[in-house]
Amino acid sequence: MSFKKTLFSCFSGIFTQAITNNLAPLLFVVFRDNYGLSFEMIGRLILINFATQLIADCIIIKIADRIGIKKLLIISQILSASGLCLLGAVPLIFADPYIWLCATVIIYALGGGIIEVLVSPVVNDLPVKNKQSAMSLLHSFYCWGQVLVVLGTTFTLVFIGQKLWFFIPFAWAIVPAITAIFMINMPMPDLSTKAERISPKQLFRTKTFIILLILMLTAGSAELAMSQWSSIFAEKGLGISKVSGDIYGPCLFAALMGLGRLGYSIFGKKTDIRRYLIFCAFLCVTCYLCAALVPVPIIALGGCALCGFSISMMWPGILTIAAQRFPGGGTALFGGCALAGDIGCSIGPWLTGIVAQISENSQKMQDLGSAIGLNPEQTGLRTGLFSAAIFPLVFLILLFTIKKISPYGDKT
Repeated sequence: MSFKKTLFSCFSGIFTQAITNNLAPLLFVVFRDNYGLSFEMIGRLILINFATQLIADCIIIKIADRIGIKKLLIISQILSASGLCLLGAVPLIFADPYIWLCATVIIYALGGGIIEVLVSPVVNDLPVKNKQSAMSLLHSFYCWGQVLVVLGTTFTLVFIGQKLWFFIPFAWAIVPAITAIFMINMPMPDLSTKAERISPKQLFRTKTFIILLILMLTAGSAELAMSQWSSIFAEKGLGISKVSGDIYGPCLFAALMGLGRLGYSIFGKKTDIRRYLIFCAFLCVTCYLCAALVPVPIIALGGCALCGFSISMMWPGILTIAAQRFPGGGTALFGGCALAGDIGCSIGPWLTGIVAQISENSQKMQDLGSAIGLNPEQTGLRTGLFSAAIFPLVFLILLFTIKKISPYGDKT
């Protein structure tokens, strides 16, 4: 039996998640200018998105085996398409659309949460020769989705203008709609021959799995701290224009992250994934320090972009190690990892922002920044990125511990 349609559907599914996660932030300026949304209201939309995905992660861990993975994947695409269509329609229907915007975010975030938990175990269960290559290729499609969403949405807005922005969500909704149709007829791998399943209770009590969850948390934090802050850092911290900041910030970051995952899927078949992750983590720390400390803008921006490559295999790499250590982990394993990763995606950018705000308001930091030619805003942004280097550093340190613990927590 050929599983090409299944693999393609999973790739398209994670592409959909990239759309739902990255489209609304590109429209925040439109929402603020056209509907009077405050920064706090905009920030609340981001919080609602990640909080809903966290809730979806928890629910799917418990119900996936009862309802069926295939049915849930189809539902995820329907929810994503519906949410995107409502995102475009709601402001046209309601004069004060904020509460309805919150509702649309919840709808497509539920779809994104389901996708995140389920596509990885499906690909892991497919009869492919090299699972870690397949996993890295799968997650590269999120990066390509992010690149296309940033470029497509940014240039479409320039072309059609802000007043016609609502056409954009309808256009992107075509992707999950078509994916749902493909998923209806996709074959699913036979799980009956898999290793004996480990109960979620047993899984969450093992030391190795707890360490892997912390690794996922720090991976998510390291990825989103740079991804979310690179655009404003490029514009405000380095003096680059808004369009250039988006392209050379989150877009180039995502492109290099995608290239890193694609490259590993092709050339990394015989590579020890743990050793490669050690290299990635070390490079990631270096990139954060380069962006935060180097006074030359082009080099600092290069650190932001190269950070995307260094982070590329952290998330799929830990999923690969988890699947190797716990072959019977099933949905609980991937759902737990997704949950930890989403927590990191939430707290990483948030903590970076807190440090940046404290530094910007600190007289001592202002004096220090002024001595090297930085204004308070630039000082705050650089300090925030400097503090975020703790995430890949913790990731690096923890990688040296997982080899010393067996799957069930006994020292080897």
